[in-house]
Amino acid sequence: MESRSTWVEHIIDQAVRRGDFDDLPLAGKPIPGLGDPDWWLKGLVRREGMTGEGLLPEGLLLRAEDERLDARLEALRHEAQVRAVLTEFNRRVVEARRQLAGGPPVVTPLRDVDAEVTAWRDRRATTSRSLAQVPSQRPGWLARLLGR
Repeated sequence: MESRSTWVEHIIDQAVRRGDFDDLPLAGKPIPGLGDPDWWLKGLVRREGMTGEGLLPEGLLLRAEDERLDARLEALRHEAQVRAVLTEFNRRVVEARRQLAGGPPVVTPLRDVDAEVTAWRDRRATTSRSLAQVPSQRPGWLARLLGR
């Protein structure tokens, strides 16, 4: 064991003499994150441009997704898409409840697919009716031509 440490010291001394350690980015500066046990994780998130959401436990992710789900459903154009999104969301909630991993409990309620689809249809009908009732801001070309 003594010979191995002597050999390592010898290799390091040679590298120092060659200047391999000159101009290192943190030479003479304190090691960043020293004392923070999560320094590497924070560095990874910063370097990769990730959001912290990917690091949250499934229970918290589902709560956040549940809050944004109505807005996501509003953007969909077809009932089949709405049903698919709701079915997948419910499957993930059930799967998270079955997991025995640590973290906060999964308290996100399941969504009633039929009730949500009916509400989605009603909102779309209301929106299309209100858009149909809004008069045109500018008269058409014929009305402008006739001076009306």
